Order: sequence, then C-alpha cells, then structure tokens
Amino acid sequence: MEIQRIDTYADSRFSECALFQHGCFLVEGKPYEIEIISDFEAVVRGEEKEVYLKIIEEFRFYAPHITKFYNSRGNIIKEYSTVFIKTISLEEIQPSQFYVDEEKIFAIQKFVHSANDIIIPVMPYKGRYISLDGHTRLYYAVLNEWKAVRAVVESSDVYIFDFVKEAQKREIYTPQGIKMVSHSEYEKKWYQFCDEYFKIY
Repeated sequence: MEIQRIDTYADSRFSECALFQHGCFLVEGKPYEIEIISDFEAVVRGEEKEVYLKIIEEFRFYAPHITKFYNSRGNIIKEYSTVFIKTISLEEIQPSQFYVDEEKIFAIQKFVHSANDIIIPVMPYKGRYISLDGHTRLYYAVLNEWKAVRAVVESSDVYIFDFVKEAQKREIYTPQGIKMVSHSEYEKKWYQFCDEYFKIY
C-alpha cells in the first residue's frame, strides 16, 4: 500500500485546515485526511475505512501526542495510551534540521496562535532535547519571542545524531540558529542533504 504525505497548502482534494496541519495523504491515489481537533484528538476522513489505521500510523510519526481518532460521524476508530505533554524552554532544544521554509512559516499562522499550540516530538540528549520534528513551529516561536513550547518525549533512529552533528557544525544549537529560506531554496538545500545522506546509508 503506497501512502504519500501531501506537503503543499493548496489542493482542492483536501480541507484547508488539514492541509495546514500537514494531515493529508494519498493512498493508492485516493485522498485521505486527518484533522487535529484538540491536544489529543483528530478526525479521519476518506473513502475506504480499511486503510484508516495505516494512515493513523503514518500520521502519528509526526504527531505522537494525538492518541484518539474519530471518523466523520464521531465514532472512535483507534485510541492509544495517553502521552505526557511537558513544557520545555527553547534553550533546552537542539534542532536536527538546518532550514525552515518561509512558505510554511506563513501557513502555520493559520493554526498556531500561541506557544500553547505548539507540541513537538523530542528525544533526551545530553541533559537537553533533540527536536525530531516541528522545526517550522519552533522557528515561529522564535519569531514571536515565545520562550517555551510543549513537547512529547519520543525515540528516534540513530541517524538523528548525525543530523545533530551537522547542525552543530553549522553553529545551530537552539531553534534561534535555524535559517529561514525561500520555498525553492528549502527544497533544494534540505531535500538534497537528506537525499545524499540516506543514499549513503
């Protein structure tokens, strides 16, 4: 089963809210979406109910704090154990990414209105935390001079340590050090780095 995550903000097959939350997917060419409706809940929409669980698994890689999923009728599809959400300062966070896309910064203004709206996955690291995802939201917190965000402690594959080493080579030790670039520059620089890294490994 081929699952493709949609990474754009304009696609008539999906709702605007789900697009901005990066909760849209194509499964064998058919559209499915997950819309976050609270700190821990989301609604799943799409044609074939049989693929919902696969979509949910894919989605939770990026949003592990979402533990309760409903269909469009409000019936529970899947429920996971509640995860602990903690507040951590930006100074405690070591990024594993070097760039953020200015187009994404513009988009998240639609659904991030305060530091409380930001929940990212992190992993303990030398008395601090590595941010595993959510770097655009972290940089948006920097732009708004928010001092702390919320986070869920997760684990990651060992590649993350190489990404951290590369970030530190570029003198990126906190979200303040991430560089905002144009959409085209982001696609060129960040995707090229990832493609070259995973081609070797």
